[in-house]
Amino acid sequence: MTAVNHPVTQPVRQSAPPQSAPTPAAPPRSAPTPAAPNAAPVRGAAAAVRSRRLVELDVLRFVAAFAVMSFHFMAASKSLWDEYPTKLFEPVARLTTLGILGVELFFLISGFVILMSVWGHTVGEFAVSRVSRLYPAYWFAVLMIFIMYRFSGVAGFDPKLGDGEYLLNLTMFQGAFGVGHAGGVFWSLWVELRFYVLMALFSLVGITLRRCLVFLTAWVGLALLAEFTQNETLVFVFMPRQAPYFIAGMAFFLIHRFGVRSGAFVPWLLVAAGYGMSLYAAMERVGERVRLVGIKHYPAPPEAVVVAITVVYLLMAAVALGWLRWVRWRRLVTLGALTYPLYLVHQTVSAVVIPAYRDVIDPWPLVAITMGISIGLGYLIYRMVDKPGQRWLRARLGALLERFRGSRPRGRGGSSRTTAAIPAQSPEASVP
Repeated sequence: MTAVNHPVTQPVRQSAPPQSAPTPAAPPRSAPTPAAPNAAPVRGAAAAVRSRRLVELDVLRFVAAFAVMSFHFMAASKSLWDEYPTKLFEPVARLTTLGILGVELFFLISGFVILMSVWGHTVGEFAVSRVSRLYPAYWFAVLMIFIMYRFSGVAGFDPKLGDGEYLLNLTMFQGAFGVGHAGGVFWSLWVELRFYVLMALFSLVGITLRRCLVFLTAWVGLALLAEFTQNETLVFVFMPRQAPYFIAGMAFFLIHRFGVRSGAFVPWLLVAAGYGMSLYAAMERVGERVRLVGIKHYPAPPEAVVVAITVVYLLMAAVALGWLRWVRWRRLVTLGALTYPLYLVHQTVSAVVIPAYRDVIDPWPLVAITMGISIGLGYLIYRMVDKPGQRWLRARLGALLERFRGSRPRGRGGSSRTTAAIPAQSPEASVP
């Protein structure tokens, strides 16, 4: 495979591959060809790498979603079973309690793919991509939750929101107004949105390799400052408990894209910094659960957290270094695609199924049935709502963006890309 020589000291808006394509790997180590500062893009080489999708990320996304689902069904929700689920599923309790860290794997993947998505695109294109990716399935999930709690007797995980609060949830910005989330897992989407805003602001200066290294180094320092000071504004903006995963994910992408040209060992140093900060953040997050119910009911000791975070980082390193390129089964793409709807609705499914049948079906087959229903519903939402909804929303937002570009004055400050096609949603979507 021929690599693309991208400039690394100035923005690469015209040479980056479209958002719907995977990003090229580094030049072969046997014949490195570092790009000159003003090197022109090699368009034929770019076309040659567009067919390579990182299917391994689809697998990791589903693994993360399955981990979170296992955590909710088999470790976290006493109200579902009317007793501690770790007692019912004791043989796997040491694994399911660590499923809480599936969200952290999502954040790592997000750092990797969002940098890939925004590289070489305008803020408007990035916004179109993200909005069309996030909202169709999310709107459906909010509507489903609203109908269920308004017109049925289901009580588990009821957010107890008013009609106006449900409407605010449709914006996904309820966290900014102190309003509760309609779904228990929606908190992570609010974190993702804040990350997207940071990336959009960063893209305004033009993303290059050198600027990425500076940006990530600064973010490490600011996240540490936020953690040590607990200043509310710094914590809100720089997200010290989630930032390590985004930072490390972005550094892994730089390693994946540039290889030996990726600033010597700086990306690896950023990965190491993210890893150390992640260990602290993960032990604090899991430790809160342990302190809440006790180690007997939540058997997740610190050493188990260290192992879990280490495994997660090793998996992402394997992706960055190309060690998982053998994963090519195309049906895994669909598995990755249904992950986001699955993530959004699985807890709601459990609130309906498990309390209704826990007295008549043994826990193990019941949890398997609930998982099967959740995955099946996730697939249906993907095919009937998410996929067509993304296409519809992207087309209309793209048309609005093109009209906005066309209305701007030519010349200084005007758009030079009014004829560029609005990129399709990245197949390596960051959300679950």
